[in-house]
Amino acid sequence: MTAFSRDQLTRILADGIGALQLGLSDAQTDQLMDYLSLLAKWNAVYNLTAVRDPAQMVIQHLLDSLAAVPAFSQANNVLDVGAGGGLPGIVLAIARPDMQVSMIDTVHKKTAFLTQAKAELGLRNVTVYTARVEQLNVATPFDVITSRAFAELKDFVTWSGHLLAPGGQFIALKGVLPQEEIVRLPAGWKVTATQALQVPGMEAERHLIFIKREGET
Repeated sequence: MTAFSRDQLTRILADGIGALQLGLSDAQTDQLMDYLSLLAKWNAVYNLTAVRDPAQMVIQHLLDSLAAVPAFSQANNVLDVGAGGGLPGIVLAIARPDMQVSMIDTVHKKTAFLTQAKAELGLRNVTVYTARVEQLNVATPFDVITSRAFAELKDFVTWSGHLLAPGGQFIALKGVLPQEEIVRLPAGWKVTATQALQVPGMEAERHLIFIKREGET
């Protein structure tokens, strides 16, 4: 992080958190910055993200994920599918230390990073899986399953629907509202809501897509 000092980047992050009205503590803000430093360090070798400008990483990674945090207000046990470098999973785990966050990815170098981030950041509420989500089995199903730029909605729900608790929901983080993907959802699933997000410092469209089983409210 050479172009900006940590203090400057922290100010961008803190201003964004204020704009989102999240009320995170200074310790949580510092944790998010520590995570970003770790991501930038590993990215030099493992290519975890195409975004390399530190200020843009704050906006496109941290604030983009933080904008979705209020949607998880009722969640207790969350799975992030195709977690990659930990977005939104690590960010959710820092913002909501009371919530259990599991992350799964098929790429070992990515889950190695996630495991290292869990250790260095002291995230006791995080579990990391290296596997294909359609082959994952867990003792306790998840009340929310999320993803950010993972797959088309029909594949997302088809591959991971067996892991969703009764009454649970999918929350997909998308860019432009994916109308065609919504139409292609398989039978038995329905979109219950869509929500446009305003990410501080970002002009691009961002949306949340909420999906439940047919017949569940």
